[in-house]
Amino acid sequence: MAHQFEVVVVGSGPAGYVAAIKAAQLGKKTAIVEKWVKEDGKTTWGGTCLNVGCIPSKALLESSEKYAQTLHEFDVHGISVKSPKMDVAKMLARKDGIVDQLTGGVAGLLKGNGVTSFEGKGSLKANKVVEVAKHDGTVETIQAENVILAMGSIPVEIPPTPTDGDIIVDSTGALEFSEVPKRLGVIGAGVIGLELGSVWARLGSDVVVLEAMDSFLAAADGAISKDVYKHFNKPGFEIRLGARVTGSTIKGKQVEVTFQDSEGEKTEIFDKLVVAVGRRPYTEGCLSDDSGVKLDERGFIFVDDQCRTTVPGVYAIGDVVRGPMLAHKGSEEGIMVAEIIAGHNAKMNYDAIPSVIYTHPEIAWVGKTEEQLKAEGVDYKAGAFPFAAIGRAMAANDTTGQVKILADAKTDRVLGMHIFGLGASEMIAQGVIALEFASSAEDLQLTCFAHPTLSEAVHEAALAVDNIAIHKVNRKKR
Repeated sequence: MAHQFEVVVVGSGPAGYVAAIKAAQLGKKTAIVEKWVKEDGKTTWGGTCLNVGCIPSKALLESSEKYAQTLHEFDVHGISVKSPKMDVAKMLARKDGIVDQLTGGVAGLLKGNGVTSFEGKGSLKANKVVEVAKHDGTVETIQAENVILAMGSIPVEIPPTPTDGDIIVDSTGALEFSEVPKRLGVIGAGVIGLELGSVWARLGSDVVVLEAMDSFLAAADGAISKDVYKHFNKPGFEIRLGARVTGSTIKGKQVEVTFQDSEGEKTEIFDKLVVAVGRRPYTEGCLSDDSGVKLDERGFIFVDDQCRTTVPGVYAIGDVVRGPMLAHKGSEEGIMVAEIIAGHNAKMNYDAIPSVIYTHPEIAWVGKTEEQLKAEGVDYKAGAFPFAAIGRAMAANDTTGQVKILADAKTDRVLGMHIFGLGASEMIAQGVIALEFASSAEDLQLTCFAHPTLSEAVHEAALAVDNIAIHKVNRKKR
């Protein structure tokens, strides 16, 4: 006999577990299905983000940054440290401990909110039936009034460089190197490539990033991406644009990579190679032919603006649907869908989703870029302010980058905020709030920012929109 639930969520990543908790909070009898099993045979919750994505990568980024600061930056503060060494095994153990704590926390939150957990692979059948293939080979059936599909995504593989889990790895493998590679190749200069490349470069790897596109960080504002490229592309962390990988050959404990650039065919030898060319929605074996759920031309589950699929009562959220593959985007979609199921009117503002790259310095943006506004024919005004003129940044010995704000030339409404610098991941929330509340640049100009703070760069950039910045010489009015 099938189990009966009002809401069943397939997948327990940041989209799925948040949706399940919210639905339960709204009084719905809720279940969640998760297939991920750890090496010890136990189910783990939290999806890619908590297990092999956002959280473990940030743990390694923090550890490696502290090591790099000890090597190169403490001296300017008057701190002397003799021969610092990185214990890679201890660094990885710390990372694993954080993952265990957070995944265990998700399990506790689900239980504490009365969500029933099913362990196994969930697949949607006809008439909103979810079949759970358990790890012991048995099958359970759940009949749901509402189904939320949140299976997440997996790394994209490319034929020229098939992963072997040892020398050629995906983003998951790059979190598990037992020692620092002398020479590390990274295919893809996107978020994952830059972050994971940064980790091992700080620890001493000679990193070469091969990017097939001629442009760098095309999703970011042009002025910001130009600054980022200039800052990072240097000996020890070389970024080669227009370098299309055509093949790879493992030779002993190294890999020879062949690629084409504007000068012709070239080869490089690496100790490890990370394939970081993006992610794709995971739907394999999750949707039966008679489920009624349709995929779009790119393999994403087709949904409307409120995440409804082509089947009434079936929703899809997170990485399996259109939009940026970001944990916070999936979580907000989960809350929206739970609210809709509970009969509430809920919508999501897709124009105010922040993007962050956790390199050092960090890169963050929300809203429109200058290039997008030009292409759309929007009459806009722009203001920027460098961290080099911010006292708090000077005190931190970290003055790289700038804040840039774009506003409508007629209405003064803030259209976008772009930050490259220390603390960008935290400051970008100011831009998100400005977009959510349809703030004007003048609203930010009239806001009192604490001194000394990094956020004063946001204040000054807002002033610069109207050419009235205080702490830099403004361009002359025409």
